[in-house]
Amino acid sequence: MGHTELGLRERRTIEDMLNAKMSVDKIAAEIGRHRSTVFREIKRNRYIDDELPKLNGYYGVTAQRSAGDRRARRRKLVRFIELRDAVIKQLKAGWSPEQIASRLKFDGQA
Repeated sequence: MGHTELGLRERRTIEDMLNAKMSVDKIAAEIGRHRSTVFREIKRNRYIDDELPKLNGYYGVTAQRSAGDRRARRRKLVRFIELRDAVIKQLKAGWSPEQIASRLKFDGQA
């Protein structure tokens, strides 16, 4: 089975079921995902406001927007062609991904 990201419908279901005080196991069974996926989703996308604690919680639409923002940020090698070319060159030279990442951080490019 391939990797698929949670969609808005699943996130809205998580929100509704959390508001209904249902367990994560029941939520996971309802949307057909592993319980750890649901736990991770809630942890990663819960909203916390110290000034207005009554607004704290999980909001499906906000979670979807946050996931989209994270997805857009993580494509560094697509956005920066010179960086991609340098990484490919180092991989072909036998460098490990860890060595490349460390070198990029050292050079201030990561």
